[in-house]
Amino acid sequence: MSGLIGRKIGMTSGYNQEGKNVPCTILEVGPCVVTQVKSKETDGYESIQLAFDEKKEKHATKAVVGHFKKANTTPKKRVAEFKNFSVEYNVGDYITVDKHFEEGEFVDVSANSKGKGFQGVVKRHGFAGVGDASHGQHNRLRAPGSIGAASTPSRVFKGMKMAGQTGDKKVKVLNLKVVKIISEKNLMIVRGAVPGHNNAYVIVQK
Repeated sequence: MSGLIGRKIGMTSGYNQEGKNVPCTILEVGPCVVTQVKSKETDGYESIQLAFDEKKEKHATKAVVGHFKKANTTPKKRVAEFKNFSVEYNVGDYITVDKHFEEGEFVDVSANSKGKGFQGVVKRHGFAGVGDASHGQHNRLRAPGSIGAASTPSRVFKGMKMAGQTGDKKVKVLNLKVVKIISEKNLMIVRGAVPGHNNAYVIVQK
């Protein structure tokens, strides 16, 4: 899928044609520079490598600096590959949000979700807990309950819903409608929520 790299700015709200207030997310998409064009002859498949967001040269390795110099650009923080572009691009070309997306179309947005640390089963898996704190229920309100048998099978089966690290996983939200594109500021407003915290990097595809 073709797309661009961007950053989540934050959330706002707007009104649709029926006058209903709807939640929206503001994304800064591009401009992305083409840093490599892969072909079937040299790489075995066709794709375009795009880069986004400036990075200080002193924070990049010599190999990374040399890679970006081939595209006559400075080092970038985020690099991603995309396929199926309808327009042919060359190394060094810049792709802006208004060149690739249109208002009214639907896009898919992927990013890392917010990390929530080590969490119990109630927050992580939606367990209900014991319920009422009646007589005999001591510190059991948010406990996981039984996690397996005793002597047989003498182990806990893999995949058991237990406490653990929550969030900070790649999440893709499908079919978000592009409400508005502000080309002079490289902004895209989509209807609905996008994973990740403010200023998190996102991949917008169509």
